[in-house]
Amino acid sequence: MNLSTDCILLAHGGGGELMNRLIKERFLPPLRNDWLMPLTDAAVLPWSDGRPVFTTDSFVVTPLEFPGGDIGRLAVAGTVNDLSVMGAEPVALSLGLILEEGLPFSVLDRILSSIATTAREAGVPIVTGDTKVIERRRRDTPSNSAVVEGIFINTAGLGRLPDGVRIRPERIEPGDQVLINGPIAEHGLTIMSVRNGIGFESSLRSDAAPLNELIGRVLDSGADVKFMRDPTRGGLAGVLADISDARRLTVEVFEERVPLNAAARHVAEMLGLDPFSVANEGKVVAVVAAADRDRALNAMRSHPLGRHAACIGQVTESRPPLVELVTRTGGRRIVQRPYGEELPRIC
Repeated sequence: MNLSTDCILLAHGGGGELMNRLIKERFLPPLRNDWLMPLTDAAVLPWSDGRPVFTTDSFVVTPLEFPGGDIGRLAVAGTVNDLSVMGAEPVALSLGLILEEGLPFSVLDRILSSIATTAREAGVPIVTGDTKVIERRRRDTPSNSAVVEGIFINTAGLGRLPDGVRIRPERIEPGDQVLINGPIAEHGLTIMSVRNGIGFESSLRSDAAPLNELIGRVLDSGADVKFMRDPTRGGLAGVLADISDARRLTVEVFEERVPLNAAARHVAEMLGLDPFSVANEGKVVAVVAAADRDRALNAMRSHPLGRHAACIGQVTESRPPLVELVTRTGGRRIVQRPYGEELPRIC
């Protein structure tokens, strides 16, 4: 089917340039308000004690289960992380399930068990929810592919922002350091490796995990953390581009410092994908004051999910403002936000 530019494309959901345009050109004009306009991962509400923070997210990943996780773990971890990167302490989650007719109870039970386990791991209770069942969808699949009926999940999260925490992009300035808590691209490449019967031997596993405890350690360290974001759709490239766009500054990144395990590198090369643009679900990018770089890194490395944390770059005043990668060979190339979506439905 030929799709014109007058309709929604799959790539509009990919976290890249098309999604950016969709939000700015379609969503913001009718919905614009002071709470929405920062376009961060959650909204800080200006009422009640403790500055409540609210977020919501939806999950439609296929397959439902994959090495290292499943749609349930993804939903809980993703929502907890959206609160945590705002500097908030997650307090409670809601769970909305849309189940497709024909879904085996055995699959549902595994997903619910994973949801409960991940919520306990994060220390954040699920306090309300809703369930709907829809008719079985028609599918065109290869004759040798097993069809598993679907689950779609919507989660909302409520958090509390402690006094004194100021995580906002306008605080970023030249000289600030860019950190990440571990290897990139593992989630998106894992999904691709098992989707639609694609198989190759690999030790890759999704990195999906709640990061609130790790982020709490960084904030408790006393480091001046200016900005945080979890590099999900659009990957590391998308987050770095957002930083550059928000502050009209250059982000200089050193390829040799960016953690990338050998299995992920091999799979990315095999599939012709740029690991910088591939989604992560257990990573946080943090921008910290230069004087606090080591303090923040040590706090990350003290947690199991941050053992391989690294300082990958810095913010500079170089013009024009862009994201520039210093390659292993000493060359330089521009890192751009993905245009659309290289890996459909990775979350």
